[in-house]
Amino acid sequence: MTTGTTAKPSLHQRAKNELKEFAIIALYLYVTLGAIMLMKTAVLHAHGVDFSPVGIAAVKAAVLAKFMLIGKAMKIGEGTSDNPLIWPTLYRSAAFLLLLIVMTLLEEAIVGLFHHRSIAESLGDLVGIHLQETLAGYVLTLLVLIPFFAFRVLDEALGEGTLARMFFVERGSVQQK
Repeated sequence: MTTGTTAKPSLHQRAKNELKEFAIIALYLYVTLGAIMLMKTAVLHAHGVDFSPVGIAAVKAAVLAKFMLIGKAMKIGEGTSDNPLIWPTLYRSAAFLLLLIVMTLLEEAIVGLFHHRSIAESLGDLVGIHLQETLAGYVLTLLVLIPFFAFRVLDEALGEGTLARMFFVERGSVQQK
């Protein structure tokens, strides 16, 4: 007879799992943000502007990955649904985009305060003369989040870890389990 309870993972195991998840999210964001930064660099170089954001994509990816882990811990965008998978995918993507926008605005305000700037001055850079660039960045972020959450939602529908094993392990071994 089973009781239906499972042992909680140890603090060490939870930290290891969280670090692994952080690394995967940060790598995904680094690749996608790096490609966007590379395109921006190429466009600016074509117009004679010297711009080399060597480490910006890595730092931004790490910050956004941590924000996403905070959102996951807060269970943002989660819920049970029998709707087609596109709906929870789009819902989570939009919910996390909103979270990332709010967290980025908070981050900019705090950084501004450390540099003795008012919150209005700090956020003015994002919504003032750079508004089009900021909005384009949000649209691109949404386009980055959709495949990320599509993978997650599909994995949950198939059974936790099944989709990853199908991608990274021979499919025959997945079907036998």
